[in-house]
Amino acid sequence: MELLLLPFRLIYRGLVWFANSPRTLITSYLLMIVVAGVLYSHAEHKGAADSVWWAVVTASTVGYGDISPTTFAGRFLAALLISTMVLLVIPLITAHFASRLIVDDDAFEHAEQEELKADVRRLRALVEEMAARQGIVLPEPPRPAPEVTPGDRRVRRRRR
Repeated sequence: MELLLLPFRLIYRGLVWFANSPRTLITSYLLMIVVAGVLYSHAEHKGAADSVWWAVVTASTVGYGDISPTTFAGRFLAALLISTMVLLVIPLITAHFASRLIVDDDAFEHAEQEELKADVRRLRALVEEMAARQGIVLPEPPRPAPEVTPGDRRVRRRRR
């Protein structure tokens, strides 16, 4: 089963890497427009400017209709370009910029979190020292739960 899921995991990791880089997203969008324009010009025997215009209009799903494919290869290319843009590239660009808008500026940075952890450790040591001087027995601190990641094999899902 693991072997069957491996390609999907690799694709997922690639998409995550791809989506987290605005430079990669914009570059891939422009590259797709240029490549689709070149392929369209060969398939439909159109000029470069018209072909790139067709690619931009088709990729944005506007479809003015001023230029449209007449050959099977041109129509297949149009379907592939529209599907790729609508199902992959545009959602990734939208998700990337939406995630930038949702970022919590008040969240603690890593260094701040580490400083807070150190402060809690020092406070715990002081409280234990004071309790020892007073002869008070402190309860054991709860053990932290092991950190679980989404790909962790130890995680078992309950069946309902």
